[in-house]
Amino acid sequence: MKSMGKRAAGVRLERMQASAQWRGQGFHNIYPIAPGLRDPNAPFPSLKDFLCGGERRVPTAPLPATDPREGWRRVPQSGLRATWLGHSTVLIEIGGRRLLTDPVWGARASPSTLVGPKRFQPVPLKVKELPEVDAALVSHDHYDHLDYPTVRELNKRGVPFVTSLGVGAHLQAWGVPAERITELDWWETHRLPGSEVTVTAAPSQHFSGRGLKDRNATLWSSLVIRSDRHRVFFSGDTGLTDSYTEIRERLGPFDLVMLEIGAFHPAWGDIHLGPENAMKAHQLLGGGVLLPVHWGTFSLAMHAWDQPAEVLHALADKRAVPLLMPQLGMAVEPAHVDRTDPWWRRVETKAGPAPMVEPDQAPKNLPEALQWPLD
Repeated sequence: MKSMGKRAAGVRLERMQASAQWRGQGFHNIYPIAPGLRDPNAPFPSLKDFLCGGERRVPTAPLPATDPREGWRRVPQSGLRATWLGHSTVLIEIGGRRLLTDPVWGARASPSTLVGPKRFQPVPLKVKELPEVDAALVSHDHYDHLDYPTVRELNKRGVPFVTSLGVGAHLQAWGVPAERITELDWWETHRLPGSEVTVTAAPSQHFSGRGLKDRNATLWSSLVIRSDRHRVFFSGDTGLTDSYTEIRERLGPFDLVMLEIGAFHPAWGDIHLGPENAMKAHQLLGGGVLLPVHWGTFSLAMHAWDQPAEVLHALADKRAVPLLMPQLGMAVEPAHVDRTDPWWRRVETKAGPAPMVEPDQAPKNLPEALQWPLD
């Protein structure tokens, strides 16, 4: 199945094997799992759970969405603007350039068009309706972040790709020319030609793979986008580690912080943040306007589709964190952030509107660097 991609070989593989993150036959997480992040007693959901378990996992009415093209016709007043297009796909306008994070337009987060998690909310516009994109950024090779049909459409437009080590093998197998692929190890930086905008790969705590035999065959990264005036952090997929402190010290401070909040579960609490740990990561990164991603598009865990947003909203309100949660397709500038409109509460579901959720208490026994400060 071509959508599964291809494994690296030759010079590409040699470069991967020279990485400090490569051990034995693949890449490995290098940060210890903090106590309390993963519940050892939490059973991993079964296939039946994924197919039938949980309540309110999919909205029964469309989410409010805006055609972003009118907003994109205006130059961002502050020089930095973000448009959430669903899941982890965000169009970032910075330093006069446009970058697209983890672009996924496909109908399913799956190698198949017939089975697998189905998108419950379409992107507000087609790939061909995008303005000129200066680079597509791919954090890692999971299907909800690296999408075969989307890559093909972007390739037709001549879009360059910046990604983690090894992921270029998939892109090249799908027709992207090698000269339009830049693969980064952690802390390596790529400058967009003719601009002051740079992309730096930074640590994350996750895994990779698109099939049964390629687990951790490619690297996973968070990504930092910088211009002469602004800095943006994009988490990709990750768990909570103290690496965020080093990222802040080396690449911060940040005007905009994009952190994943959905698809979390106690059984995999070490490789996904969820809303509570996203707030801790935000603190370790030194603050900045917070734009949550990785929610509101695919049902990839047992929680209600809107639970991550509701919990994050409550936490941010309690701690006075500047929160940017626009409707799909709404082009917004972090410098002009206002009070968040909880639009998800107006979306119909089988069980009625979303409940008002109080955030759970923070996990106990976390290392001091990952704890909330005492109030």
